[in-house]
Amino acid sequence: MSSRAHPVDGSPATDGGHVPMKPSPTRHKVGIPPKQNMFKDFMYTFKETFFHDDPLRDFKDQPKSKQFMLGLQSVFPVFDWGRNYTFKKFRGDLISGLTIASLCIPQDIGYAKLANLDPKYGLYSSFVPPLVYACMGSSRDIAIGPVAVVSLLLGTLLRAEIDPNTSPDEYLRLAFTATFFAGITEAALGFFRLGFLIDFLSHAAVVGFMGGAAITIALQQLKGFLGIKKFTKKTDIISVLESVFKAAHHGWNWQTILIGASFLTFLLTSKIIGKKSKKLFWVPAIAPLISVIVSTFFVYITRADKQGVQIVKHLDQGINPSSFHLIYFTGDNLAKGIRIGVVAGMVALTEAVAIGRTFAAMKDYQIDGNKEMVALGMMNVVGSMSSCYVATGSFSRSAVNFMAGCQTAVSNIIMSIVVLLTLLFLTPLFKYTPNAILAAIIINAVIPLIDIQAAILIFKVDKLDFIACIGAFFGVIFVSVEIGLLIAVSLKKTKPSIYSCNNDESNSLLILIC
Repeated sequence: MSSRAHPVDGSPATDGGHVPMKPSPTRHKVGIPPKQNMFKDFMYTFKETFFHDDPLRDFKDQPKSKQFMLGLQSVFPVFDWGRNYTFKKFRGDLISGLTIASLCIPQDIGYAKLANLDPKYGLYSSFVPPLVYACMGSSRDIAIGPVAVVSLLLGTLLRAEIDPNTSPDEYLRLAFTATFFAGITEAALGFFRLGFLIDFLSHAAVVGFMGGAAITIALQQLKGFLGIKKFTKKTDIISVLESVFKAAHHGWNWQTILIGASFLTFLLTSKIIGKKSKKLFWVPAIAPLISVIVSTFFVYITRADKQGVQIVKHLDQGINPSSFHLIYFTGDNLAKGIRIGVVAGMVALTEAVAIGRTFAAMKDYQIDGNKEMVALGMMNVVGSMSSCYVATGSFSRSAVNFMAGCQTAVSNIIMSIVVLLTLLFLTPLFKYTPNAILAAIIINAVIPLIDIQAAILIFKVDKLDFIACIGAFFGVIFVSVEIGLLIAVSLKKTKPSIYSCNNDESNSLLILIC
């Protein structure tokens, strides 16, 4: 077949052969873009991140004040939706904020223990980060704070470097350093529009990893649930069960078991009640706080702590102290903090993005993924400087926030204010809170992360993806959390999954059963 020459300018070629073209003085060489300097490249990236599809581009002839306000609204969405905020919206946000606050306070105390940190750092992490996100985030429904999986992952990675018992100060500094670089990682991914990197954790691998992490977290709670004093530092199921059975003869405390079993039954029952009627969503939401209040009062009046029931003891009163001076910016621990922060930041980002996209689809509104990543990153950067550890979107709290009728991110502000009041005035009341009730709350919170229906669907659709799911699952429970995460990344498929279109649906089901 004979080829026909076509001029670059689009004019038709004759059958006779070549048609001469006059060179255009303004035309660049084909395939070679105009040369840009580094500053222009940076400004282009900045505009694409913060002003992508933004009205600012349509208002170039507007006054400088108008342009400034539009730019401010793009970086801080609160200045946009805040103009149309009404009392009706505030009423919904107030109810939602108070509801998720009642859920987050007992959870935060328990999650801090997963990260091998003092309980107060869990509360700190539900005070500052939600305020930052409320100003910069675009999701109306996501509830910010510590979460179980990230807390366990962070605690495991930190413990591998520094023992929190022998070197608590260095451990705390490394935790803040990791949080700082987790935030830098998240913000950088959004700023440079590299969100596709979180796809290295495929849906199948995430299902397996989350399920394995949930079982690992639940097994870790056996220490508090059974009243065991000497417990293994390893997270694999073999080591944990061996430690539990070794303590069976003299290490279990029946009073602790009674408290834990009774309130775990209460929490599971309240969850069943909440599932039967959407109007009763508040029952499972306030059940953890009720459990804490009742169990604390019971331990106080009976002095069960003298009978071997382990309690929280002292909980510092006051708001977040500055921790900027504690972050490692030099030395050997800097590299450790960067490595741990990148891993924790990626996992936290994956969870938050899944939640944000799910609720945005359910309520039919748009969120900018890159701005979300920048917002999540900035809140962790600021959090690391104010005694917080890695925070992200919480599945259980976001579901409660949605069911309670939240309208905007003000619900996060309400929650943050309640946590502030708790830090200022109520922390002494947690002195006699039994560890068993915190263990029961965490077990109740992580059970929904075991998504058996999603695993069955993966098996039916794609056997190779199911291998990735099972590999991540067994890697977490039989070896360690970081090995399970490594398997989850290594076994990612290069081609898109058939069931990826149902990702939001499965996430919705997962969240709603929380």
